[in-house]
Amino acid sequence: MFGITFPNPVGLAAGFDKDAKLIDPLAAFGFGFIEIGTLTPQPQPGNDKPRLFRLPADQALINRMGFNNGGVKAAVERLKNRKSKVIVGGNIGKNKITPNENAFDDYAKCIDALHPYVDYFVVNVSSPNTPGLRELQEKEPLRKLLSYVKELSQSKEKPKPVLLKIAPDLANSQLDDIIQILIETKTDGVIATNTTISREGLTISSDQLQKIGNGGVSGKPLADRSNEVIRYLRAGLGKNYPIIGVGGIMTEQDAIEKIKAGADLIQIYTGFIYEGPGFVKRINQAVAKSS
Repeated sequence: MFGITFPNPVGLAAGFDKDAKLIDPLAAFGFGFIEIGTLTPQPQPGNDKPRLFRLPADQALINRMGFNNGGVKAAVERLKNRKSKVIVGGNIGKNKITPNENAFDDYAKCIDALHPYVDYFVVNVSSPNTPGLRELQEKEPLRKLLSYVKELSQSKEKPKPVLLKIAPDLANSQLDDIIQILIETKTDGVIATNTTISREGLTISSDQLQKIGNGGVSGKPLADRSNEVIRYLRAGLGKNYPIIGVGGIMTEQDAIEKIKAGADLIQIYTGFIYEGPGFVKRINQAVAKSS
């Protein structure tokens, strides 16, 4: 995929190892690739705690972490010292205090710092937990941002692939715009999808949801919508465009469904939390048997 040979299709989604602190132990669980971040140029504490909630009855999480991370420079120092050769993606975003009109500068700082140490980049404009961030998914801001990031990566001695991570809460007309922009800007791949702001299908009471408050839902309730988005993207982008599928992989069968929907690679997060380290191997065995 986009010039990288992945040893297996199961990756760890961004948000779990934001600061690149756990790459070596996580690699030992058998991940084919690990996505660090979301990283921002300056360290930031994220949103007030509590900000992560388990919904066991729904096999879901709600989080509003808010891009809490120690900043890109601290992550680079850890990446310099890692032992594992696992493929690492760098998921990058803007600081909360950075206005959208200056977002380009934040993405550029992250690319400049991370470029020698990661295998690919992911432009994150789809987290629901940074105010105004999702506005960068709109047609013109997105076109300009992806063109800029792609050009910046290409200007380096060894260009790295650039991917876009999108939200599941987009209408088909917005997905059509994204398909067009991905092709126009020669963006190398797309990750579908981030967490959802929808509360549809949750069994938890509305009172409990109100107590929890804002945040993105991940896990089982996201599976069907994520698959729908992947199918739509696959139909619009053609059979050869790289798609990484993420959202609601809680069983081995869920992983196979993602691939059937059109994903070339998959990522897990909530399923890894609920199922534990052995989940990576089980998915790989199931995918190998089904292919």
